[in-house]
Amino acid sequence: MIAYCGLNCFKCDAYLATQQDSDSKREETAQKWSRLYRVEIKPEQINCDGCKSDGRRFFHCNMCDIRRCCISKEVDNCAVCEDYICETLSGFIKLAPEAGKALEKLRS
Repeated sequence: MIAYCGLNCFKCDAYLATQQDSDSKREETAQKWSRLYRVEIKPEQINCDGCKSDGRRFFHCNMCDIRRCCISKEVDNCAVCEDYICETLSGFIKLAPEAGKALEKLRS
């Protein structure tokens, strides 16, 4: 399950914690991401059924410019976008190089 940005939801800590319904995994993920991204993330914010799901999404993903863009352009992910690699995606890939690798793989 590849998100619009190229991240693999099946490997995402928020997705895994939600699917396992694990409060300890939510706590661990909140602490880890709070340190990593230098923003306060609370365990109760760690609920996600995947970027493209109709269910719960991690709060940041609901505000994600990449997600909004792909939805507005009606593309499955950035790899198939005519504007690949845009400035927004380029900045994101610097933070999450694994997403860039996944998108490149999808393009080939």
